Amino acid sequence: MINEPKIVEITEIIDETPTIKTFKFNWDMDKLGTPNPGEFVMVWNFKNEKPMSIAQINDNELAITVKNIGEFTSQLHDLKVGDTIGVRGSYGNCFNNSFEGKNILAIGGGVGMAPINAIASDLIKKGNNVDVVSAAVTKDELLYAEALEELGAKIHYCTDDGSFGFKGFATDCTSELLNDSTYDYAFVCGPEIMMKGIFDILEDASIPAQYSLERYMKCALGVCGQCCVDSEGWRICVEGPVFENDKIKQITEFGKYRRDASGVKY
Repeated sequence: MINEPKIVEITEIIDETPTIKTFKFNWDMDKLGTPNPGEFVMVWNFKNEKPMSIAQINDNELAITVKNIGEFTSQLHDLKVGDTIGVRGSYGNCFNNSFEGKNILAIGGGVGMAPINAIASDLIKKGNNVDVVSAAVTKDELLYAEALEELGAKIHYCTDDGSFGFKGFATDCTSELLNDSTYDYAFVCGPEIMMKGIFDILEDASIPAQYSLERYMKCALGVCGQCCVDSEGWRICVEGPVFENDKIKQITEFGKYRRDASGVKY
């Protein structure tokens, strides 16, 4: 882990969907530390800095997958191969990647498939049977499913508009899947309203799980308190972003509200 930005050169850019790009860059694991699935890095474009989930952990290479949703991400999307960014980290509580020979369910909604890709890829290589619910609004926005399928995952495609795979939400797809299957553990990342629905379903099925949360974040060091959640005061950048289901139960704002930069609920 490094706490000051390391200037890295973008080595590859992949147009994943019409709104999502993946940026790869070299990362010396011996000198800079080896991240774990579920952790994040702070990305600096020399104007501003934002947290980004790690989507791929390769040999001396990392990748972030970025959806174009605002000024900062739009500036990242304008970058070319050979351009540079600043990266520090990795930070946060990671997914539990110690499982071997288990039946695993990984559920990702939209760009939430980025950290799901990291943990699912790792667990497949460790001999686990991994089913993935890959959910998006429409077919063109499905992310990482083909790559995971090539590794050996069983993919359950899900689109809101029914343009590919199951027609409906990730919650509906998961409920139907659990009619015929059971799992030792699950991993979930996506819009929080989706994760709240998945949480209720997995709790009813007595399937333990980890959930990756997102909040407004500034320092990533646990100092500023911007990313604290009610009512425990846990910091998303330190105690999170990944939480076990028993801790999710204690986060009273989960699936209900969050706070903006000034601390106002929305």
